[in-house]
Amino acid sequence: MGWHQLANGHLIAAAEDGGFDVLITADQSIRYQQNLAGRRLALIVLTTNHWDTIRPNVAEVVAAVEAIQPGSYVTITLPKPVRARRPYPPQLDC
Repeated sequence: MGWHQLANGHLIAAAEDGGFDVLITADQSIRYQQNLAGRRLALIVLTTNHWDTIRPNVAEVVAAVEAIQPGSYVTITLPKPVRARRPYPPQLDC
């Protein structure tokens, strides 16, 4: 949709103009940057954007979408992603 270049306020306005009811984001500071009073759009904020963490918790996201009210925020706290560790000492291919 070409919205990747829009800042938060313009993104929210474009989403409303586009007929969207909910914006799902991992931008945890958006709640403090944007006032949704009088807005039709609701925000769901995820605590990670790591897809392998979100995927097994999609039911929680869907439940939030179904329950959220216009102009409100919901934060969904997801488990921290598992960090991949490199073997130590590094394996060198010689």
